[in-house]
Amino acid sequence: MAGGVMDKEYVGFAALPNQLHRKSVKKGFDFTLMVAGESGLGKSTLINSLFLTNLYEDRQVPEASARLTQTLAIERRGVEIEEGGVKVKLTLVDTPGFGDSVDCSDCWLPVVKFIEEQFEQYLRDESGLNRKNIQDSRVHCCLYFISPFGRGLRPLDVAFLRAVHEKVNIIPVIGKADALMPQETQALKQKIRDQLKEEEIHIYQFPECDSDEDEDFKRQDAEMKESIPFAVVGSCEVVRDGGNRPVRGRRYSWGTVEVENPHHCDFLNLRRMLVQTHLQDLKEVTHDLLYEGYRARCLQSLARPGARDRASRSKLSRQSATEIPLPMLPLADTEKLIREKDEELRRMQEMLEKMQAQMQQSQAQGEQSDTL
Repeated sequence: MAGGVMDKEYVGFAALPNQLHRKSVKKGFDFTLMVAGESGLGKSTLINSLFLTNLYEDRQVPEASARLTQTLAIERRGVEIEEGGVKVKLTLVDTPGFGDSVDCSDCWLPVVKFIEEQFEQYLRDESGLNRKNIQDSRVHCCLYFISPFGRGLRPLDVAFLRAVHEKVNIIPVIGKADALMPQETQALKQKIRDQLKEEEIHIYQFPECDSDEDEDFKRQDAEMKESIPFAVVGSCEVVRDGGNRPVRGRRYSWGTVEVENPHHCDFLNLRRMLVQTHLQDLKEVTHDLLYEGYRARCLQSLARPGARDRASRSKLSRQSATEIPLPMLPLADTEKLIREKDEELRRMQEMLEKMQAQMQQSQAQGEQSDTL
């Protein structure tokens, strides 16, 4: 009896997470990651190490003389990774040539332009008539590599970070950390944190842990927060350590650096944060904070007096997200789309009325047969 009462009281809302899980797994996930920083800091190696793939197998590294005149380019590479039945479409945005030219003034402008173009494209798609299958190409995270051989952030680093810190989630990374002693690593980390605070550069902020989280997660979250900027070493090569144990790492004359050893570098903390614990939060911050800020500024620029005037629009700066007017469809095209939608709605209404008439007729025939 008690079991029957419980069955009647059970509605089934508890199964909603399972529905969301199945739908999400079936649809898959997408994530766009940007890597930036000067050449030679191990960006490509680290990305291959993080995702256990080879995204750069066809890359040809130019010689040093060619890099002196190389200008910054934007490269986009995509790969679909599957693990345990979960598919992730990873898009990697690379910036080869950053900081390699003799004159690096304004070399970050192509990166700013690219990030804003992805916001602009998403806003176009979101404002269109077909919003079902919007492709999200917005940059969700930027790993910015800092040289371990300097004394903190260089002027170029500060200029780049200041230009993009309100447009993308920034995670600072110290590349080739095996070139530093542990004391040097901690001193460099503190120096970078002080510079970021002094320059008022906002990097990605970890959300506070909920009170109901388990102690292990809270401990890992605290470790990840303390690790910023992450001092990392990348390697896809399997070597043997002193105990003849196979590990991913780098072998030197003085010993072996293990990539996945938390005592050697912050690789595990970076991968855990980027993939296991905060990937969804990075996407939510991009959509709810960074993109919404861009969208609000665009709408404000359109609402300003004279914003529709062609002469005024031509004077707006392309470099500022607040000044990018959205190109409108020509009036004839807009009216055509509206007519098509009206016609489609009319056909659907007629079909619905026809179905209702058929149902009423069938119901009347059924009642007549019951009477007989």
